[in-house]
Amino acid sequence: MRRTLLVVLATAALTATAVPASAIQPALHWGKCPADISAPALQCASLEVPLDYRNPAGTKISVEISRLPSSDPAKRRGVLLFNPGGPGGTGLTFPLEMAQAGLPTSLLAEYDLIGFDPRGVVHSSPVSCDLKPEQLLTIVPNYAHNPAEVTAAATSAKQISRQCATSTSASILPYINTANTARDMDQIRAALGESKISYFGLSYGTYLGGVYASLFPERTDRVVLDSILGPDGYDITASRRFAEGMQDRFPDFAKWAAVRDSSYGLGATPAEVTANFFKLADKLDQHPTGGFDGSLFRSATHSLIYQTSAFPRLAQLWQAFRTDQAPPDDSLPSTSGPIQSQVTTMLSVVCGDHAWPRQISTYQRNVAHDRAAYPMLGGATANVWPCAAWSYQPSEPPVRFSDQGPSNLLLVQNLRDPATPLSGAQDTREAFGNRARMVTVDQGGHGVALPYLNSCGFNAVIDYLVHGNRPGTDKFCGAEANATRKLTPQQQQVADKITDRLRQY
Repeated sequence: MRRTLLVVLATAALTATAVPASAIQPALHWGKCPADISAPALQCASLEVPLDYRNPAGTKISVEISRLPSSDPAKRRGVLLFNPGGPGGTGLTFPLEMAQAGLPTSLLAEYDLIGFDPRGVVHSSPVSCDLKPEQLLTIVPNYAHNPAEVTAAATSAKQISRQCATSTSASILPYINTANTARDMDQIRAALGESKISYFGLSYGTYLGGVYASLFPERTDRVVLDSILGPDGYDITASRRFAEGMQDRFPDFAKWAAVRDSSYGLGATPAEVTANFFKLADKLDQHPTGGFDGSLFRSATHSLIYQTSAFPRLAQLWQAFRTDQAPPDDSLPSTSGPIQSQVTTMLSVVCGDHAWPRQISTYQRNVAHDRAAYPMLGGATANVWPCAAWSYQPSEPPVRFSDQGPSNLLLVQNLRDPATPLSGAQDTREAFGNRARMVTVDQGGHGVALPYLNSCGFNAVIDYLVHGNRPGTDKFCGAEANATRKLTPQQQQVADKITDRLRQY
């Protein structure tokens, strides 16, 4: 699916379905955040928005917003809205997490930092497909070794789709999509009394930010998109690109583990570490251990190479399987608490933004191709998602990125990103044309704008957000020797939070 879907032809046609800024401007009543959020520095408020923007007077839902006020109101220039990705990621605490990771005092003075749980997520009219714990672990399909296993995945996908269509949230799910979340963002802007917003989006948040900048171009100030999805968001192409990203990124872990063979015993050379990946996957396919089969082992490895700081956790997991020990207690992603609404929202967005192929034969061909091209993960990420049997057609055409609008987008991208590989970022860069500049960083992992990673990439983001200085042309940042330096305890805690959040998808 490479832009073969119907698209909206003009920005005017897109914004016509949005509620005018003057129609909804309720006062926000800032107070304590929900009880499950332990963050005294944050203030929270609720905002009512239309469930269906084509019927603004109809059913309303609630969106929960957070604020970390400017540290120096005399220097405040506006608001900076954050989205941590997903889709389905909870965002209320993300501004505070970024501040704790090391955002400079100049940026903390420049903006009120605004977070929000997108519609459907946790504190914002949460939705649920009533999925069982084992289903929550298999939203990303199992690794298919043959056509019969693709057929089996289709059966599981149909069951999940049926549960969503018969759940208590069924009437809401068709309206949980990226375009409506972007319209919610504009209602947040209006409720804050701002004529424009600045924005920082990570991962899926780059697509959400791109959609906002396409729907409401004149209401954007300084926009940063970090770790960039392709211009069609999470469609079947993006799903298959996860396998490409793992092949790009895994060599970094293989080199790291080989240097530490005396500690972990995973292989004395990168080639030996790579060979042991396939041996462990085969071993767990035959003899699942501690809740892990080969598919879950592949998925866990993929999620734990998102952040270099998680390499020790991954090495310990491998070490346990190699020595027939039980894996660490925190090895499996959580299937309790807010994850139900997060996964349901993810499905609603991914399946509701685009129409996915319905024929099993399409996925069988894709799996055969990607299993050969990207053997580490391709047999899973090309397999059948619940979107292949989704009960609802997209409620509107997907938003198309174009070069029409203000030139105020800064894209930052690692060369070896396991989730949003460089190929997708380059497609988005091309789609935005002169509206954007891109900083490409010789670094592995998911995320650029953290101060303990690559200073060149991080400084490019801060210089733009604080001073408005964006590179005149696209820029390349070379590798830095301190890219794997030891983190402070607070930075490690934040890195672990980001890693665990990403592991849920």
